[in-house]
Amino acid sequence: MTTKRRRTARHLGSYGDADVEGGVLRTDALLDALARREPVGGADAAIRLLGALVADVDSQRLSSVSITPST
Repeated sequence: MTTKRRRTARHLGSYGDADVEGGVLRTDALLDALARREPVGGADAAIRLLGALVADVDSQRLSSVSITPST
C-alpha cells in the first residue's frame, strides 16, 4: 500500500507554489503577531476580527482572576 505524504504549509515552496508560499508566510507572521499579543492592522475584516477575539479573551481572563471562589 502506498500513501502520499501531505505537504505541510512550510514546504509548499519546494513544489514551486511561490504565490501560495508567500501567502502562507504572511499568514504565519500574522498568527505569530496575534500570539505575541501585538497589535495587527489591516483593512481585512477577518484580521480585525481575530485581533478583537484575542483582546476579548485576554480581558475575560484578566477579569476572572479577580473573582474569589466561594467554598
